Amino acid sequence: MSKRKLNIFTKGFFKENPTFVLLLGLCPTLATTTSAINGMSMGLATLFVLVLSNIVISAIAPLVPDKVHIPVYIVVIATFVTILQFAMQAYTPDMYKTLGLFIPLIVVNCIVLGRAEAFASKNGIVDSALDGLGIGFGFTMSLTVLGLVREILGSGSAFGWKFISGDGLLVFVMAPGAFLALGYLMVLFNKIAKKN
Repeated sequence: MSKRKLNIFTKGFFKENPTFVLLLGLCPTLATTTSAINGMSMGLATLFVLVLSNIVISAIAPLVPDKVHIPVYIVVIATFVTILQFAMQAYTPDMYKTLGLFIPLIVVNCIVLGRAEAFASKNGIVDSALDGLGIGFGFTMSLTVLGLVREILGSGSAFGWKFISGDGLLVFVMAPGAFLALGYLMVLFNKIAKKN
């Protein structure tokens, strides 16, 4: 893999991390990260849609007139979200019930549409796939870490495994805890990223 392609893939981890640096997709980030498994599942769902929509949009972008490119991109993204939704309903119904409303909202997630507009429509298929993978893995990592912190502090468990007896700090399972955990993780992430 060339240095340029490696850079396209890895920029989503740190330099352009959607959650901790670009502050994109905060609605599903704050709402679905009550546990590590929920955060990871939402991240992987977004990664699936991001990679496939980037590939298709990169392929069709030269054929789409400027006046209708956003609606066309939304239709492409909605197609992959619908496929994902049906697959989750069929194979992981419990996870689908948990994530519920946030799966269809991937269609209008600013990460997916933003990458389609800013990167996939202007680059080749391979580069667009690498961009989708990198941004998707960065988003998945962010949601998993945030969910893990909230789960440990809120219920004394990690990925559903209870290792602290008793109740945790209830605030971390609720919305205010999501903001607190996200804020502290952003500070920590940006301190670490600046050192590298």
